[in-house]
Amino acid sequence: MSDNYLSNTPLNSLPLAAPLLQAVAEQGFDYCTPIQAAALPLTLSGKDVMGQAQTGTGKTATFLLSVMNWLLTQPASEQRQANQPRVLILAPTRELVIQIHKDALALAKYADITSHAIYGGTGYQSQRDNLQQGVDILIGTPGRTIDYFKQQVFNLRAVQAVVLDEADRMFDLGFIKDIRFLLHRCPPPEKRLSMLFSATMPLRITELAYEHMNNPQHVAIEVEQVTAKQVEEMIFFPANDEKIPLLLGIMARYQPTQCIIFSNTKRVAERVYAYLLGNDYQAAILSGDVPQKKRQHLLEQFTTGKLPILVATDVAARGLHIPNVSHVINFDLPQDCEDYVHRIGRTARAGASGTAISMACENYSFYQPDIEEFIGHKIPYTAIDTDLLVTPKPPIKIERPPRRPSQNRSAPPRSRHSQHRAKKP
Repeated sequence: MSDNYLSNTPLNSLPLAAPLLQAVAEQGFDYCTPIQAAALPLTLSGKDVMGQAQTGTGKTATFLLSVMNWLLTQPASEQRQANQPRVLILAPTRELVIQIHKDALALAKYADITSHAIYGGTGYQSQRDNLQQGVDILIGTPGRTIDYFKQQVFNLRAVQAVVLDEADRMFDLGFIKDIRFLLHRCPPPEKRLSMLFSATMPLRITELAYEHMNNPQHVAIEVEQVTAKQVEEMIFFPANDEKIPLLLGIMARYQPTQCIIFSNTKRVAERVYAYLLGNDYQAAILSGDVPQKKRQHLLEQFTTGKLPILVATDVAARGLHIPNVSHVINFDLPQDCEDYVHRIGRTARAGASGTAISMACENYSFYQPDIEEFIGHKIPYTAIDTDLLVTPKPPIKIERPPRRPSQNRSAPPRSRHSQHRAKKP
């Protein structure tokens, strides 16, 4: 862990409420990160901020400290009801919502502030009950949030602050209509504190910010280098049939202590996972169809170091704060430039160092020029020597659960959009 990612601004020099300073000190945080040093003086004075910074640089603590301080210094309306949240935080993935909620509980340890996380895949009734009992900070994915809102489990008329985290990812996942729907149900921008954070800031994000925020201040940190300085990048150019031998050679040569291996598809992830197990590596697979409880269990094992290797699709590329990931391996070079940034951002968190190794194979090598143009530098090329190509043992056979029989195989499945339309009166 390095301190060179910190600024010279002590956290206790900022006008934070005493309960927040006590929680921050207890966690051992003395100085602001650059995004915190730039954004907190603005948000603590009541100004809206759209912040751009590399992943893993303290954005979550920035907006949590901001909204909590706002709640402690700006009293709620006397007419506010328990199920009317004072803060709405939206994030694109379940994992990110869970992480934000975990951080919120730690920062609110000495403050009388309640927070609840709502997300799909599990706990439908328990999450609903939590909201009805009362909540100050609601942290949710857009889908589950809008579901409960339309059931009138809560309303947004008493919201005093709004946060959009990983806004570019929410665009990519098609949540923008849901986000606009929820923002229009909040008090107008001039009557609330608003923040938007993202690792990238394309035009569509700034348009959203200026439409739904009150003269937001743009805070950009290290935009001249999109990827983190502490990440050592390298790229290999294998033939398709060399990828598994090369992966095993990389594992043997670099011996990662904690490693995430990314693929572009679930099928390839399963193949990589099968070869790793067949070659005596302990690993797990994480993709979008893994049940939520199992996903949380796997991530807990990986975070605590009990599981050294995670094979993942891009479901794990954003929002996960796992401090000790030593290596990220792009078994498939991503097809989206921003995904490259977010994948390799899983290592070198909070000032630590890390290594990002990519394979530009026959199928995906033509994405390399666009990625390098986006990140603003060439990815250092590394030659494949014979020692790096390890002859693999056979993969294990993965047992897949039987498919559920369809009740009506002739009827085409309804799309998410058609279901949404069908619910309208």
